[in-house]
Formats: sequence, C-alpha cells, structure tokens
Amino acid sequence: MADPRCPTDIVLPLSFLGRLSLATMAALFVLGISGSRGEDVTVFAAASTTNALSEVAELYAASDSPGQEVRLVFAASSTLAMQISKGAPADLFLAANPAWMGYLAERQAILPESRRDLLGNRLVLIAPADSRLQIAIGPGLPLVEALGDGRLAVGDPAHVPAGIYAKAALETLGVWQAVAPRTARAANVRAALALVDRGEAAAGIVYQSDVAIGRRTRVAAIFPVSSHPPITYQLALVAGSNLSGAKRFYRFLLGPEARAIFRKHGFLTATPGS
Repeated sequence: MADPRCPTDIVLPLSFLGRLSLATMAALFVLGISGSRGEDVTVFAAASTTNALSEVAELYAASDSPGQEVRLVFAASSTLAMQISKGAPADLFLAANPAWMGYLAERQAILPESRRDLLGNRLVLIAPADSRLQIAIGPGLPLVEALGDGRLAVGDPAHVPAGIYAKAALETLGVWQAVAPRTARAANVRAALALVDRGEAAAGIVYQSDVAIGRRTRVAAIFPVSSHPPITYQLALVAGSNLSGAKRFYRFLLGPEARAIFRKHGFLTATPGS
C-alpha cells in the first residue's frame, strides 16, 4: 500500500513526544494514568476513543494487579500509525480503521498474532442542537440544500478514518461530488465534532460514540450500515514494545470490564474470543 499523505509538519519522536512539532502536539492529547509501580505502557489510540479508553485505564490503574502507569496518546489513527512506523515509542495501538493497522502490519511494526477486532461504531449526521436541520438518509439526499450557507464538518477523508467512512457513505448515496466542496475537513473526528458544537459548521458526520461529548449538538440522522464499510477498531501490540507490561493491559482491554465501559460510551463490542 502506498504511503498515505500525512501532515508535513510532523517531526517524528526519538523519545516520548520529545521531538514532535508544535502542530503535531496540538493534535495529540496525552493522559497518564498512574498505578503504584511497574512497567509503564504507552497506548496510541484513535481520538474517538478518548473518553472511553481513559475510563478503562482509570479502572485498570485502580485494580490490584497492574501496578504500572498507562500513558494514553490520542489523535487520528493515520497520524499515530505514521508515528509508530517511524519508531514512536508506543506499546499498543488502537486504530479506528483496519487499513491503518494493515499499514503497520506491512511494515512489520506490529505483532500480527496480537491483531484483534475490538470495537465497532455507527456513523451519524449531527447538527447544532438549536438548528432546524431535518433530513432522511437515502439515495440523493438533499444534504447540500440542508446545509444552507454552512459547511459539513468531517474528518479529512484523505487519511482520517471517520472521514473515509463519511466519504464512502456519501458516495454510496450519490451526493459526495456535490457535497465535497462544502466540507470543513478536520484533523480528527473530535475536531469535526467541535466545529459543529461551536456552531462553526451547519452539520457534521461523526461516530455515534462521539455524540455524548458534544454539549450543543444532536443526532439528525443515522447512516445505514450498508452505506459504508463496517466501522471496525483494531487493537495490536507494537513490535519491539514493552511486551511484559503491554500484554497485561492488552488482556484487560479484551476483558468484560473494559467491554462494559466501551458499550456505555456508545461503542459496539466484539464477541469475546473473536
């Protein structure tokens, strides 16, 4: 697979975030969840998992077994995959699109036997809570007309998984060519959500799990699952990582307590053992 485009201002790190450019650091959200002691684990994860994964890590840190610190780094899966491919010190990767996990697999940057489907999601059209936007999702939907003078916020479909799914859905419905010039393309799905939440976009396409985060947004419609490829989040151990520590958190992420938290945050969860 050819290298997808990535922002030219990314400076790849030789130590944890030590040499990232300011623009890249602005796109990343880092959270450390501390246990009592033990081997630290760094998880690179899709921006859409921020709240759910943070809660999972807090529960893990509070448990009796780990005694380690879990560092969480959130950004678009594309940005994180590019960082990992150049040696960023990640132990686990949680991607919102199998293509980006495949990108790393091709470069032998993950342990292939650890690659697992972890989560699923739905794609939704959102609008400001006080807007009158109403639309039925179907072939030829009048989305351009519904936007009025505003724009449609999406993750950049050149590399952001949520934007890739959004473009696929609108292509299936036959309206992408008309809508594309009216899009506001964001660095990740949470940035697209923020544009709608601040009233800077007339509508947006995000994941169903993102909806609860927007304080001033509402769901205007849900896209049929047949309109886009399945939304699948994959988890894998990074090659050369801190395996002894990472494997413990990896197993926790696959367990029932983590699945319950992800479901609470609106994700679909894979069947245990699948």
